[in-house]
Amino acid sequence: MAAQPILIEGNVLEGGGQILRMALALSAIQRKPIRVTKIRAGRSNPGLRAQHLCGLKLVSEISSGALEGAHLGSEEIEFRPGQLNAVSECVADTQTAGSVCLLAQAAFPVCLFSNGLSRITLRGGTNAEMAPQVDYYMQVFRKVAARFGADFKLYVKQRGYYPQGGGEVSFEVKCSPDGLKPVVMTDPGHITSIRGQAFVAGALPMKVAHAMADAASLSLRQQLNLPDDVPIRINRYKENPDTTVGSGSGIILWTESTSGCILGGSSLGKKGTEAEVTGHQAAQEIIDAVRYGACVDHHAQDQVIVLMSLAKGKSRLQTGPITMHTKTAIHVAELMTQARFHIMEDPNAGRTLIECDGIGKRPEHMM
Repeated sequence: MAAQPILIEGNVLEGGGQILRMALALSAIQRKPIRVTKIRAGRSNPGLRAQHLCGLKLVSEISSGALEGAHLGSEEIEFRPGQLNAVSECVADTQTAGSVCLLAQAAFPVCLFSNGLSRITLRGGTNAEMAPQVDYYMQVFRKVAARFGADFKLYVKQRGYYPQGGGEVSFEVKCSPDGLKPVVMTDPGHITSIRGQAFVAGALPMKVAHAMADAASLSLRQQLNLPDDVPIRINRYKENPDTTVGSGSGIILWTESTSGCILGGSSLGKKGTEAEVTGHQAAQEIIDAVRYGACVDHHAQDQVIVLMSLAKGKSRLQTGPITMHTKTAIHVAELMTQARFHIMEDPNAGRTLIECDGIGKRPEHMM
């Protein structure tokens, strides 16, 4: 007799695509069918958009699954996963400027528990609003995930900016044969260096990249009281027009510390916003995280929840104020797994300690 699907309401807490991505990934990994209702019900354009639909089909292909209700505008889907398989000729194309990193977020945990090395081509926006920039994913999140024993590589073949999209990346994920290990990140350590990238593409001049980088460097140096022997190195460059679609600008920053913790900050240039403001915004994300004593920034905070829930043993993570995205991730993880989270907030310091007893999931072929 077929198992009854787990019912997940898609309008709770953050109420966006994150619920769908996490639920589908954990469904595929555990072979538990799900029914997601009220998808993005509180949004001005409710239901599945092209990017969500693309992510659904990607996870379904990796897990040999069956999807019902997967069409544009749909507010309810049912997913029954099958056997996880490593894929090598898989292409996921949003056909919009939808973020390739949000596609990666859906596929990454699933590929970790597939058999072998998965290679996926992702097409869409590489640097998009309301999503991690591809550079952040490579320079910050990849290193955070590695502490759990999770390994991936991301190669940018072509940059794509809003509104055209047109970006393309190659995403490679190695199966974790022994599952994931728990991680304790409670000591932020001291910053030893700050690195970054400030870029422009298309019609924008190089002076924009310099203005972003200079403003970010000044903010970081002054507000963090960094001594002169702590270097800040921000590479400034213009994207190759032969491998870029559209015009755009942005900056990504990351720290290195004595305890191995990495904090990231990023911001995209916007029409009507001065380049210096964009640089200050990226720097402020790091400044806030340092002042809270965080070991991960607020972008990574919700992305590690799925890894904590699947790891074998207790993970402990010190971070800043808990975000709605993180609360949503925890809600879905506890619905879909036996993992249990404990959140201890220190409102005076703006600091949060997240603990999780993970389920110790291993790839099926390794069990």
